[in-house]
Amino acid sequence: MTLATPSQVSQGVFAANRARGEIALSVRAGDGITRRASVHEAGSWRVRFPGRPGSELEAVLINTAGGLAGGDRLAVDIRIGDGANLVVTSAAAEKVYRSDGAETAIAVNLAVGPEAGLAWLPQETILFDRSRLDRRLDIALAETASLLVAEVFVFGRAAMGERVREGRLIDRWHVRQNGRLIFAETLRLDGAIADHLDQRAVTAGNNAVANVLHVPGSDASVAAVRALNPRYAGEVGISVWNGLALARLCAGDSAALRHDLALVLAALGRPALPRLWLN
Repeated sequence: MTLATPSQVSQGVFAANRARGEIALSVRAGDGITRRASVHEAGSWRVRFPGRPGSELEAVLINTAGGLAGGDRLAVDIRIGDGANLVVTSAAAEKVYRSDGAETAIAVNLAVGPEAGLAWLPQETILFDRSRLDRRLDIALAETASLLVAEVFVFGRAAMGERVREGRLIDRWHVRQNGRLIFAETLRLDGAIADHLDQRAVTAGNNAVANVLHVPGSDASVAAVRALNPRYAGEVGISVWNGLALARLCAGDSAALRHDLALVLAALGRPALPRLWLN
């Protein structure tokens, strides 16, 4: 009989305490109402539906683990049937804590059918010093589908005097329409994150950033976002090409960025943030 070494025991305990979460959700439309077709939950991730079914259904993601650390794994798969409309948000900001070396991994797969719409609007992802996050967002759109995605990163809580000096962030986005790749981007910050963020060409020291992707995008919606420049607390830039619009935001803290994000979303046709953002 071979006894485990103290190191092997420690590694086993660590692995056994890692959070695992999966959600698989599909929605369908009937008589102008969007309803759940199927829901699967596993591990620490849950999805709830606080409102009554209507032309748009609201889904709220909940991480019962209370935060993420190195070695945690979350996966979500959402399918939106023909003519259905879904808005997805989260119950709270997601916190990614310090890691001893292992990656926190989040995989998001979204498919939006013909004449269907998705608004993907989770609350902020807050990164702590020495956190390590690898996230992938894969989206498949039908030709006549509409999409609005807003993702926010906060590098330490400014009100708590926190700063992310070191860590690793890899964030990959791939969007396909009718199987054709229309948008691909990878954000990678590794090592001395604070030094990277201090560079003027990155965020000039601002610690809250967001990307907003809108399909279909138009010159009119871009003009509406730009017209609000005097009202922004931070910096906002937006471009449109090949039928999609992409806005980038940065601000000194999460409150200022939320203010600007609400203005951008309203200009893009989303009149209000999800109610849970305002609690």
